[in-house]
Amino acid sequence: MTASLDLWPIGNCQVSALVDRAGRFVWGCVPRVDGDPLFSALLSGQAEGADTGAGLWAIDLEGCVATEQRYVRNTPILVTRHTDEQGNAVEVIDFCPRFQRLGRTYRPVAFARIVRPVAGSPRIRVRLRPTRRWGKADVVTTSGSNHVRYLLDELTLRMTTTGPTGMITSEQAFRVEKPLHFFLGPDESFDRDIATTVEQMLADTTAEWQHWVRGLATPAEWQEVVIRSAITLKLCQHEESGAIVAALTTSIPEHAGSQRNWDYRYCWIRDGYYTVQALNRLGALDVLEAYLGYLRNIVDGARGGHIQPLYGVLGEMVLEERFAPDLAGYRGMGPVRVGNQAYEQVQHDAYGQIILSNAQAFFDERLFRMAGVEDFEALEKVGERAWNYYDQPDAGLWELRTRQSVHTYSAAMCWAACDRLAGAATALKLEDRRAFWDQRAQVIRDRIETAAWREDTQRLSATFSGDDLDASLIQLLDLRFLSPDDPRFRSTLAAVETGLRRGSTMLRYATEDDFGLPETAFNVCTFWLIEALHLTGRSDDARALFEEMLSRRTAAGLLSEDIDPSTGELWGNYPQTYSLVGMINCAVLLSRPWSAIR
Repeated sequence: MTASLDLWPIGNCQVSALVDRAGRFVWGCVPRVDGDPLFSALLSGQAEGADTGAGLWAIDLEGCVATEQRYVRNTPILVTRHTDEQGNAVEVIDFCPRFQRLGRTYRPVAFARIVRPVAGSPRIRVRLRPTRRWGKADVVTTSGSNHVRYLLDELTLRMTTTGPTGMITSEQAFRVEKPLHFFLGPDESFDRDIATTVEQMLADTTAEWQHWVRGLATPAEWQEVVIRSAITLKLCQHEESGAIVAALTTSIPEHAGSQRNWDYRYCWIRDGYYTVQALNRLGALDVLEAYLGYLRNIVDGARGGHIQPLYGVLGEMVLEERFAPDLAGYRGMGPVRVGNQAYEQVQHDAYGQIILSNAQAFFDERLFRMAGVEDFEALEKVGERAWNYYDQPDAGLWELRTRQSVHTYSAAMCWAACDRLAGAATALKLEDRRAFWDQRAQVIRDRIETAAWREDTQRLSATFSGDDLDASLIQLLDLRFLSPDDPRFRSTLAAVETGLRRGSTMLRYATEDDFGLPETAFNVCTFWLIEALHLTGRSDDARALFEEMLSRRTAAGLLSEDIDPSTGELWGNYPQTYSLVGMINCAVLLSRPWSAIR
């Protein structure tokens, strides 16, 4: 069976894994999301459910004819039920431990699995075949009476189990007559009963996630969609530093054979902004507060206020891009890239996103740490960059690698930087600074309205120099640069929809880029369109399009970055924060109020 993105994420905000429809771990990196893949089968070119190859952890039921999967309610804990042709069945529970212990969050580099016999006399075979050095080198193992050690480059992991270790290492089939427990984690001896400990970890992890979800201010409609998206966005946060990665994977192509295979396991300032904006609408302030801590460190380290488009999860500035030739790629469609050269690009919208992400901290009384004058002064350095570069060429939000233009979206984000600094100055009662930043915001606004407007076509252009259509123009509404009833926005929206909409999906743009013409639609652009349709009075159209997009989700309730407009097949890295943000924002916007529910 061809590999697909119909995958179920588990994780604990330190490590994560993607589980396929056969119940195999096929992707997961250690010791953190941007590390070396311990499970690399997703990018090894092998078919889903294949018996050969490495980079996986499979627990296979002999003679399996049916597999069903579901999450434990309001958690990222996965339950997979396998049934054979005689009716014998097992349930496999997969999770990464995460709970409060000794006054801090326990989130080890660890994966736990529990196998429970639920019918008849099931027989299973365990295949734990980790990889290292991006599939290049074999993993050396040692074993004891209840454990197997895997010697990696950066760390050694130990799989401790109540199962028959010899049969597990030799991949022999055996009968399951009682629950089996597996804990793949730090190279430390278990000083307590394995089964009892792992079961308690499961209970504590369940309670931790369900408690977090209980605090979300979900809309009345589409609650399950919003909750699953919010949980997965939280899995994309590296909790130690507060960084939010764009996706859990690298090198899933944007479409078949496209070569558009990028590593998304880093923190884009833009993606982080959109993520906290969406979660703020649900009241998930813990993600915002952690991310603001990450941003303060980025701003502290910025040279003269310069902000890169992306950073490593611990704030690393250099993310050299290279190939991993020992992995064939998703469905054999390499290259597999490690690192992302976009860190070297100039993308002026990042200045706005830094300030927009921080703006709430000047007003929100709920925060443990509200922003003050010192924070404002640090952000003013970023604002200076926005002012100096708002009308200068950059690579734009789509990160074009071979050409630059003055992008309307980037200029508008620079306007937003100055506008929100004026708002922060108002909150701090700094009247002179408010007037200063208001004046600069007005200058930028005037320039955009003049340079981007095309009188002959009666619409805004995506660049100052051309007459380009780009879905990012819709974001002028979300930025409050234009209002829904502004004739300029309405005519621009009509042009963008006419030029870029393909059925129920939206392209980013329809012109050639570094790799030719795009073939797939960008999911978040469709969600931007849905928001704009609703706010301009086309609510029925918006709801219909939203429901159509929800029907494209994986069984786990998630979306990747891209979609084929013709077939509906998902492409691009997965799960992708932009797409999850789009589902949350549209659900919140379109939902009936709680008072209307009966």
